[in-house]
Amino acid sequence: MDLQEAADLCTCPECPSYFDCGESLAFCLYQEGKSSCIQVERGCICPGCPVYAAEDLKFHFYCTRGSEKALAGS
Repeated sequence: MDLQEAADLCTCPECPSYFDCGESLAFCLYQEGKSSCIQVERGCICPGCPVYAAEDLKFHFYCTRGSEKALAGS
């Protein structure tokens, strides 16, 4: 899945931790992953996201902790 398709399916705007600071969505797939402005974890809805299911993701809080690749250590 490319980043634009992931951003279109992304549920980040519905997440309690998310706020719009002009960044691109789909933190789970970006190489750099985490947001430069989201700092507080107020809850995570990643497991309910269609991108999470489609990409068979395993982790949570990508916006504050990093991409799937970064969290997996690869």
